[in-house]
Amino acid sequence: MATEMGEYLVGAYLKFELACGVVDYNARPPGGGLQGLGELDVIGFDFANRRAYLCEVTTHLDGLLIGKGAGATIDKIAAKHRRQRVYAEQRLNDFSPRYMFWSPVVRSGIVELLKKIDGLELFINGTYKEAIDRLRARAKRTTSDPNNPAFRVLQILEHMRAT
Repeated sequence: MATEMGEYLVGAYLKFELACGVVDYNARPPGGGLQGLGELDVIGFDFANRRAYLCEVTTHLDGLLIGKGAGATIDKIAAKHRRQRVYAEQRLNDFSPRYMFWSPVVRSGIVELLKKIDGLELFINGTYKEAIDRLRARAKRTTSDPNNPAFRVLQILEHMRAT
């Protein structure tokens, strides 16, 4: 599956704000079969501190909804979080994992349900915006090509001139 722009934004945050030396997109567990179908959207590795960031990213600009209704949405996100945990338990024993869910627009009813998923850090609504604002501030201070298309767009937008 192609990497989408929201995933690149999260990858930029992992790289520049959380000091991840390696960021991988749409990682599939090895071995194929049904287990191989459950991709992880973005994984960041901070080797110096032995941290791994496993991120589910859903960029629905008209509000988070996966399937039919809030219950189905929460069930799917909880299942993805379980896959994150299994992946970390099986493959990241040398790292301290953090599990994140990123979505820019989440309705209040779903926010309360998301908060009940134990161990899942939420980067949603205002927290998502604050993270992207930090990237924008960094983009304004830098000009070198970051090898991340979303961050490069932020750099271009932050450096445009009227005259």
